[in-house]
Amino acid sequence: MPDYDLVLAGGGLANGLLAWRLRSLRPALRILLLESGEHIGGNHTWSFHDSDLSPAQRAWIAPLVTQRWPRYDVAFPELARTLEGGYASIASSDFARVIEPALGAALLTRVRIASLTPTSVRLADGQTIHARAVIDGRGMRPSGHLSLGYQTFLGQELRLAAPHGLDHPVIMDAAVEQQGGYRFVYLLPFGPDRLLVEDTHYVDSAAWQPERLRANIAAYVAARGWRVLEVLREEHGSLPIVLAGDFDAFWDELAGQPSSGLRAGLFHPTTGYSLPHAVRLAEHIAALGAFEAPQLFAAIRMEARRAWQDQRFFRLLNRMLFLAGRPEQRWRVMQRFYRLPAPLIARFYAGRPRLADKARVLSGKPPVPVAQALAAACKIHPDQIRKPA
Repeated sequence: MPDYDLVLAGGGLANGLLAWRLRSLRPALRILLLESGEHIGGNHTWSFHDSDLSPAQRAWIAPLVTQRWPRYDVAFPELARTLEGGYASIASSDFARVIEPALGAALLTRVRIASLTPTSVRLADGQTIHARAVIDGRGMRPSGHLSLGYQTFLGQELRLAAPHGLDHPVIMDAAVEQQGGYRFVYLLPFGPDRLLVEDTHYVDSAAWQPERLRANIAAYVAARGWRVLEVLREEHGSLPIVLAGDFDAFWDELAGQPSSGLRAGLFHPTTGYSLPHAVRLAEHIAALGAFEAPQLFAAIRMEARRAWQDQRFFRLLNRMLFLAGRPEQRWRVMQRFYRLPAPLIARFYAGRPRLADKARVLSGKPPVPVAQALAAACKIHPDQIRKPA
């Protein structure tokens, strides 16, 4: 008999939520979550709009939420707007604080994985753990079957000398120097004198320059008249933005290995937000009757295929953003988008645009050269797109 019904390799967002959901709904299952760090969740902040999730989904993840706000702002060189609608963030410290005690002995931290198969995990110390199925949730994997842009960012959580004056987030302040791609600053106020300031860039390469991003944050904070007492923590990352891909070839590379999160391609292709997908995957797997590796792989692949098909329109927009016009003018595309009706914007973030929404987004004079926009729209296969260096 295998040691476990299900082993989850990697304690990131998707596997952490799945383990927690299974522990709550299927306590008889023998599960084990393996994490290489001291705590699950790493050093991240995950955010979502209320409209991204159903009321029932918001209810079961509510214990994880660090802060929630009723509205948010965006700013561009020619537009400033407040949009009503709940927006929430989960800090990885709260993620770990809630989920780790709930898992108890079903969690092993500070363990290194040497290799895995759909039914086994070999640890660096030589121990092999057997299971009916293993889900690999260790982050994005390189693949020649996806053509990507990147959202690179560095964020600092700061304690200021005086109140910052913000009572809700600024999810895009693009009224800043663009620096060769679409750049904006992201602000999350976690307290009167505490906030996360994140410098974000939509660029062609995953390479990034941390010192430049730190300097950008320092200059932005100074321009706002804020004085920093302490940098409480720093986080950084590079999220994939999908321009085109071959879904079947991407999944065939997995060779039957059940996967989750970014590794399974389950994220919003334009914003990079992955929490709604992780919530839906956790619910889907928790409702399955069988936990054998082939059936689990097929179920996750089907979930990912539905998402891929639903995201065709977003990949088209991504190609127009990255392939049409000059990189330093990409902000014009986003500024035009944020002039649209608020319900349309909410459906866009939720990944559920209506046919009329798509027509509205594409109608009118495009903010990029028309010929380049049409050429970008037609490039639906990775081989048609020049790979970023």
